[in-house]
Amino acid sequence: MKEILESREFKELASKRNRVAGFSTFLQLLIYFGFIFVLAFKKEILSQKIGEGLTVGIPIGIAIIVISWILTGVYVYWANGFYDRAVEEIKDRLRR
Repeated sequence: MKEILESREFKELASKRNRVAGFSTFLQLLIYFGFIFVLAFKKEILSQKIGEGLTVGIPIGIAIIVISWILTGVYVYWANGFYDRAVEEIKDRLRR
């Protein structure tokens, strides 16, 4: 196991995983904090009515939740499809 963790291939793969997770985290935080900053400093944008009892902020808030689900799904799809397969290939190669 130690030989796998110390291999150059595995370290590169772990680095790639960190970049993908870091980008996803950055994007999600940008979306969340962007919404909060607009709410704090430009309330009038989100308080515009688009229907009876409905403001612009409500669909945007729902969209933020949906986007976070989508980002999570994309990461899980990537991890299950690419990352896990690559880890198994590295393990198989190093066991021989």
